[in-house]
Amino acid sequence: MARLRRNKNRAPEPVRSRGRRAPIIELNDVTKVYPGGHMALDRVSLSIGRGEFVFLVGPTGCGKSTLIKTLIRELDVTDGTVRIAGRDIGQMPDKKIPQLRRNIGTVFQDFKLLPNRTVYDNVAYALQVIGASRAEIREQVPATLRLVGLSTKLHNFPDQLSGGEQQRVAVARAFVNHPPLMLADEPSGNLDPVTSIGIMQLLYRINKTGTTVVVVTHDREMVDNMRRRVVELYEGRVVRDEVSGGYTEESTTEFGMRMQAEMGVGANGERKTNGHGHSLAR
Repeated sequence: MARLRRNKNRAPEPVRSRGRRAPIIELNDVTKVYPGGHMALDRVSLSIGRGEFVFLVGPTGCGKSTLIKTLIRELDVTDGTVRIAGRDIGQMPDKKIPQLRRNIGTVFQDFKLLPNRTVYDNVAYALQVIGASRAEIREQVPATLRLVGLSTKLHNFPDQLSGGEQQRVAVARAFVNHPPLMLADEPSGNLDPVTSIGIMQLLYRINKTGTTVVVVTHDREMVDNMRRRVVELYEGRVVRDEVSGGYTEESTTEFGMRMQAEMGVGANGERKTNGHGHSLAR
């Protein structure tokens, strides 16, 4: 297991992506200072390889959301460089930013669905804005909704769906054009345990197609049990970067069953207990 020790006085060495996979995300000495002087990111260096699944964790205010916003250039960095697929996005002209974002699927905690459009139209919209043909839309949207388990909900509106179903629509919209990179900001933050596992199972399935997935979360138990790479921020710095080694390749079904067992969650969403009120989660 590779680790970075906590050291608040010295920036950690740049972390290289695992294996021989070419990096899709590279941050080199990235600093972000907001107006007023608050330093949200402090000399962050990080490399994430194509096809990785990475959790970004840390306390509120540690810089997680700022980092995500720099990756889609919603925020410009104060110093350092951010490269996506080898390209310095800080040098990218403003007119090219929409093209950058079309290649990055983004999933938000509050879904950001269009309330007056059906499930089908919410997902189709992501293809319409990039100029996809009607034939492509007719092919890709139903296929993606099957992938996320919503093939029977095409004509429903968002307010007719559960929270978990709305999040699945948001994931489908982010993935429908098969971007090489997906960013998910607290995708299971407002969901019950079973639904949360389902969303992570879905992101795991998407990752298995080759898409790099970066998930921001506060759910320590989920992070521990998924056994994937974890990058921790604290006061704007990377203080931990570790990979849980030794896990075997799982099918999405095996993954879901293991997650439920390890988190002590029954099919009805309730925590399993030992009869004395104590959770059976490991």
